[in-house]
Amino acid sequence: MGRGKVVLKRIENKINRQVTFAKRRNGLLKKAYELSVLCDAEVALIIFSARGKLYEFSSSSSMDQTLEKYQRYSYAQLETTQPDNNAQLQGRYQEYLKLKAKVESLKQTQRHVLGEDLERLETSELHQLERQLDSTLKHIRSIRTQHLLHQISDLQEKEKALIEMNKALQNKLEKNSETMQLSWEIEEGHCNQLAAEKEDLFEPSQSNNSMQIDQVILSTENAVGVTPGWMT
Repeated sequence: MGRGKVVLKRIENKINRQVTFAKRRNGLLKKAYELSVLCDAEVALIIFSARGKLYEFSSSSSMDQTLEKYQRYSYAQLETTQPDNNAQLQGRYQEYLKLKAKVESLKQTQRHVLGEDLERLETSELHQLERQLDSTLKHIRSIRTQHLLHQISDLQEKEKALIEMNKALQNKLEKNSETMQLSWEIEEGHCNQLAAEKEDLFEPSQSNNSMQIDQVILSTENAVGVTPGWMT
């Protein structure tokens, strides 16, 4: 069976949406490349994903050249179709050129800061760039030092809090040790007292036992009228 007709609406499943975007993006880039090769056409393709990531293809050596060419063509068409808006369009085009020149200048400055394309600079420009880099480094070091000082201060506060907590725990441990020692002493004294009482109870004197036995024998003999052998 063949594939069903694809409904052109937003894919709700996030994973399926990303897979479809990747497949169709690659297919679109491939088609643009094939069109530029087969038909000798100047093709420029710009794609932004849902997350704002840029994908682009340009058959020429530079995407900027193609965009500038497109801007000139669009401006010429507008000038032909709407001659009354020439001044406004001219102002917009001049603003575009200024912004483009500013972007190029910023890119060039970035390359210089990264140490690229320095051969074209003169001695005075190199000296100025060096001063700018020194100023930037001083500012970065100052910010870094402030961050380090804040981190040290935070660590000192944490250390102080841990010391106080340690002291509190140590005091609590000492109090518990004293309480346990006192309890052990009381328990030991109670045990010693019970042992002494038990010893007194189960160890009567030997002389008292002998006297009690003699008295019992005499009482018994007198009661039955028997004369002891030592008296006859």
